[in-house]
Amino acid sequence: MKTLNKELQASITPRKALEILKEGNNRFINNLKAHRNLLEQVNETCDGQWPFATILSCIDSRTSAELIFDQGLGDIFSVRIAGNIVNTDILGSMEFACKVAGSKLIVVLGHSKCGAVKGACDHVEMGNLTELLSKIQPAVYQEKNTTDNRTASNSGFVENVSEINVKRSVKSIIERSFVLQQLIEKGEIGIIGAMHNIETGEVNFYEDAEFINDENSPNFTLNKLKYLF
Repeated sequence: MKTLNKELQASITPRKALEILKEGNNRFINNLKAHRNLLEQVNETCDGQWPFATILSCIDSRTSAELIFDQGLGDIFSVRIAGNIVNTDILGSMEFACKVAGSKLIVVLGHSKCGAVKGACDHVEMGNLTELLSKIQPAVYQEKNTTDNRTASNSGFVENVSEINVKRSVKSIIERSFVLQQLIEKGEIGIIGAMHNIETGEVNFYEDAEFINDENSPNFTLNKLKYLF
């Protein structure tokens, strides 16, 4: 696998970036890791980096984006925070990654059995974690399918909230960052929500949370944001 340089990064479209991640995840779940010389990649990236994607994921130890998508050094920006929530610092990091460093795709990656989501479902309050979980609480309230046992002990409820939380983050990124919104509308970058199954390793990409303006989306519009959940 070639180390990314400026020319290779420039040749990758948002759609191609998504395909690369899907191919990498397919290798991961089939235990077919691509051959890389990581030490060589250290040397080849010492003077610069040209990642093709930016992944916002949870801090969960089982959800390393580089491993899940079988990527090497210099391939992706990895943004990690409990519950894959969005705040101003993360938005700024993404603006740097895409506008300055040339990343072509943003992925908001949730995962099954998320501890942060479970904490929000149970309305846990503990130190600074209280404020973080409050950012997931809207997803808890927006889950309308579950009428009984709306707690972390109900796995179905937790997974429903996790999906809503991912889509809320996608929506938040677009609505709160004019810089990223412009790049998306121009087709220079794309954004998509996804869910990682920690039992199988498979990543499911949400088509209804995909915003890529290219020939595959002739009627592209950001208006469908309101239908995410």
